[in-house]
Amino acid sequence: MSIETLQPAEWARPKGYANGMAARGRMIFISGQVGWDEQGRFTSDTLTGQVKQALRNIVRVLKEGQAEPRHLVRLTWYVLSRDAYLREARDIGAGYREVLGKHFPAMSVVEVRGLVEQRALVEIEATAVIPDDEGDGRLAPA
Repeated sequence: MSIETLQPAEWARPKGYANGMAARGRMIFISGQVGWDEQGRFTSDTLTGQVKQALRNIVRVLKEGQAEPRHLVRLTWYVLSRDAYLREARDIGAGYREVLGKHFPAMSVVEVRGLVEQRALVEIEATAVIPDDEGDGRLAPA
């Protein structure tokens, strides 16, 4: 497969993310997803609930691009509260595994002062790569 986790042998293994990923293939870039449903309605006012919905939205966009969560190589999370993220980390991790499974790409979590969607507590960007050895590499029809 053309996706490889990069883990220096002398480093401690990270929990819930990869230090790096190498990939070759068709790239999919997913804009920041927030915790609203397909109608633009927020389904939760908790960080964990919004994370799960944002991840479901990412999975839906991946599917549109004929990709799966295992193709994710990078996630960037923007949260309004680092403290809330740390406080809910266990529940967020369980929700992550429920939606994306046990695939852990390179990730960053950044605390921000605000998001464009006033009710949003988190926004998650994603990058995926469908390896050259999967399929014919052509883009799906629009």
